[in-house]
Amino acid sequence: MTTGHSDTIVSARLKVLRAPTGDGVAMSFAPLRHRSMVMVELQTDDGRIGHGESWTNYPAWAAAERVATLREGVFPLVVGRTARHITDIHRTLTKELEPLGRQWGAPGPIMQAISAVDMALWDLRGKDQGVPVSALIGGRVREQSPVYASSFGPASVAEQFAMRAAEKHTAVKVKLGFGRERDESILTEIREAAGADITLYADANQAWSVGEATKMAALLKAFDVAWIEEPLRGNRLEDIEELHRRTGLTIATGENMYGREEFARYALSPAVAILQPDIAKTGGLTETLSICQVADAFRKPVLPHLYGGAIAFAATLQLAACVPAVRNIEYDIRDNPLRDPLAVDPPTPSAGMIRLPDGPGLGIELDGAMVDRYTQSSEEHLKESVG
Repeated sequence: MTTGHSDTIVSARLKVLRAPTGDGVAMSFAPLRHRSMVMVELQTDDGRIGHGESWTNYPAWAAAERVATLREGVFPLVVGRTARHITDIHRTLTKELEPLGRQWGAPGPIMQAISAVDMALWDLRGKDQGVPVSALIGGRVREQSPVYASSFGPASVAEQFAMRAAEKHTAVKVKLGFGRERDESILTEIREAAGADITLYADANQAWSVGEATKMAALLKAFDVAWIEEPLRGNRLEDIEELHRRTGLTIATGENMYGREEFARYALSPAVAILQPDIAKTGGLTETLSICQVADAFRKPVLPHLYGGAIAFAATLQLAACVPAVRNIEYDIRDNPLRDPLAVDPPTPSAGMIRLPDGPGLGIELDGAMVDRYTQSSEEHLKESVG
């Protein structure tokens, strides 16, 4: 192996982390019974390690698929490359693997795997320079960001809000899509608990047809819901445009979209008001930065989707620190052992704001003992001696 600082990636390791959701998380399409993520560790020849995270909330077997995709498809294209060549590596991964995703009919898992490696590369670059990633991407534009509390409901809404009272949230998001009667009860409970002055958002997780969403529009307006996220099954742009034409609802979407081209198509439409890329799904920081450029060009705010672990959380905060288009950060209030417990001194919200870490790389330090506690399996899949 060569000595000195050649910045060569000499090994790629992954860990599968999993923990039960202590409070249970219901979605309109399926419950989330376990938190899981696949953590990627890339090591350079000088011993530096960068961390990344791939989103694996659904389906229950997603982690097994992700391990295979990373091991067989992604890592062979990364080990031996120069870590600082982030854009070139991202371009190679996308060029080689995106066509396979199209043939497979599953572009999501491919991009979710690339996301983890891209995050780890940015983490390495920041650590090498001794600065947060946000300082590498045009410089920091803010030191704290607005934050909204998400994932209230569908049961015990008032109790959930009371448990978060100390954080003094100014905006919250509830889950809908459980039938009109239950949805109305959820909206009633959150308004009674939070009061009329708090800003209210809602997420239907693609629960409704255009007709169903049209019927729900009056209810959303009655409770002063500022925007509705992914209201329609399939998330087809033509359906979103029809819903907007019928109702004038403010619509947010993006967590299940991939690539700047798809985001550009949605950003061009007046029916889509807010874009929500997920760094752990859509291709990492590199792809999300391109999406933010698209959003800025069409003057659409970016509110990143965030429902993962500590590394994706940190990467999203770095994005917020350096991209003016990012207007708000999602903060999941439900039990998540793979987020705050995995980080030393994790950022937490207060009075509707959250501080943006300024440590090197992604800005946080992982708690090794907690990572080990939730690691189900770990394997160094590729290691290369560079001569």
